[in-house]
Amino acid sequence: MAKIAQFNANGGWHFYFLKDRKMQVKTILVADSGSTKTDWCLVEDGHRRTFSTQGISPYFQTPAQVQEIIQTELVRQYPALLQVHELYFYGTGLLAPANARMVEDALQAVFTQTNISVNHDLMGAARGLCGRHPGVVSILGTGSNSCFYDGITIVKNNPGLGYVLGDEGSGAYLGKRLLQYYLYDSFDEELKFKFDAKYQVTRDQILENVYRKPLANRYLASFAGFLTENRGHFLIENALEDGINEFFFNHLYKYRESWTSPLYFSGGIAHAFRDVIQTLCELYELQLGTIVRSPLEGLVNFHGE
Repeated sequence: MAKIAQFNANGGWHFYFLKDRKMQVKTILVADSGSTKTDWCLVEDGHRRTFSTQGISPYFQTPAQVQEIIQTELVRQYPALLQVHELYFYGTGLLAPANARMVEDALQAVFTQTNISVNHDLMGAARGLCGRHPGVVSILGTGSNSCFYDGITIVKNNPGLGYVLGDEGSGAYLGKRLLQYYLYDSFDEELKFKFDAKYQVTRDQILENVYRKPLANRYLASFAGFLTENRGHFLIENALEDGINEFFFNHLYKYRESWTSPLYFSGGIAHAFRDVIQTLCELYELQLGTIVRSPLEGLVNFHGE
């Protein structure tokens, strides 16, 4: 069985396998992976079935760890997935060829008889939300990213700087802001009581998780739920508006197309706080497209055409 690897104009690595197969209904598996969660969808004979595993990121996991996640959380539960013909995987951190190769190797070690296409999550969001139409596409999840997509390729990308220096508007960014308020004793008594009751965490434990333990971005993003639960409090609303507005200012403002094309958003943070995004779009007179938690459904439609 021969394998051909090609880096295409869309900025993704595609891996093709030349093999003889009996004529049968084509099955495809599509994955949209962030740092925290991976959503999978199996399409077989017109029927769809969805699955979830933890997130896969080449920045935080080794090839062996990625393979273990796929084996234990996906294939072991659903062994029939090993028989899929095509796998389209979109994930965070896969713009770099070395990262794409690492994830592809882990996938291929499990899906040995499958044609695999690996691409980065921003292309996944663009195809899933815009299809073959142009738009400014943003991801607001555990991390954040944005681009201008012309309906075929990603023409412009204002890259993020990761959760330490950037990721404005993301779950990690908003969680970091919340922890700053808490550790600087900026909460009023009501908010501090609710935070302590929910998390029961000390200052030392927070610092340990942020500075010494792995996956600090996930840890920071885990506090975004507190923002959702306490909407209406002035401090929470200020944190949300400031954090998402900084994403607009530092990223969306850098695209001239933001004033001529619709803005599309994907990710848990974008979906949870879509009212804040809508308010900012109205304030800046920008055209809002759609906001989805995951582009998976759109990606399935894209690859099923």
